[in-house]
Amino acid sequence: MNIATGLQEFLQARTKQSWAPDEDLFASGAVSSLLALELVVHLEKAYGVEVDGEHLSLDNFRTINRIEQLVRELQAVAP
Repeated sequence: MNIATGLQEFLQARTKQSWAPDEDLFASGAVSSLLALELVVHLEKAYGVEVDGEHLSLDNFRTINRIEQLVRELQAVAP
C-alpha cells in the first residue's frame, strides 16, 4: 500500500470522511490536535520514521500530499 492510500485510510477511519490529497485537514475543523498526535504516532509505527521537533510544524501535516512528502523525506534520511 502506498503512503497516500495508508494516510487516507487512517484519516477516514478516525474522521468518518474522505479527504482529497490537497485538502487542508486543519481548516476543515475535523482534525484536532489530539488526532494530529495520533497521526504522528501512526507515521512513526507504520512507516518507520521518527517525527521530531523540527518536523512537527503544522504545515507538514496540513494535507495528505504534504504528509506523504514528509514521510518520504524522513525515510530518505533514516539510518
